Amino acid sequence: MVGIGGSTRAASTTERALQLALRAAEEAGARTSFFGGPFLCKLPTYSPEKQQRTPEEQQLVEAVRAADGLIVATPGYHGGVSGLVKNAIDLLEDLREDKRAYLDGRAVGCIVTAFGWQTCGSTLMALRAIVHALRGWPTPLGAALNTAEPIFDAAGGCTDQKAAMQLATVGRQVVEFANHFRR
Repeated sequence: MVGIGGSTRAASTTERALQLALRAAEEAGARTSFFGGPFLCKLPTYSPEKQQRTPEEQQLVEAVRAADGLIVATPGYHGGVSGLVKNAIDLLEDLREDKRAYLDGRAVGCIVTAFGWQTCGSTLMALRAIVHALRGWPTPLGAALNTAEPIFDAAGGCTDQKAAMQLATVGRQVVEFANHFRR
C-alpha cells in the first residue's frame, strides 16, 4: 500500500490524516510506504518528454508499480487537488506501458482536507475523477475532512471521532479491495 500526500508543511493536517489511514491499512494486514509533503517537494515538475528520472521520481514510480493499492491525500486548494499532489500523480504516466497500466486493478483511497465543506466536496470529486482516469478503483468511502475546526491535537492524535472513523474506513477498504483484486 502506497500513501501519497501532504503539503509543503511537514506534519500537515493532510499528512496526519494520511498516516492514520495507512495505520488502519497496516492493522488490516498491509505493508505500507509513505510519500509525504517533504518528499513530494523534492520531485521536479513532471515533464512527459523527459526520459531521465530523479532517484525520488524512480522511487515513487517503483513503489506504485509494486503496490496493490494506494491512498492519496490532498489539501483542497481553490476547489481542487493541490499542485504538489497532482505533480506526483502526473508522474504515474510512466506506468502507461506496464501490464497493469496506470492504476489498473488497484484500489485507491481518497482523502481531502480543506477549510470548508464546499472545497472538501469539489476536491474529493476531482480526486476521484483523476483516479478513474488512471483506471483505478476509488474506495466507496472517500474521507472529506473540514479543517475549519481542529481535527488533530499537538501530538498528532485525531480529536474528531467522525474523522478518525472515515480515515480508518478508507484504510481498511483499500486493503479489502486490494485483496479482492489479487484473487
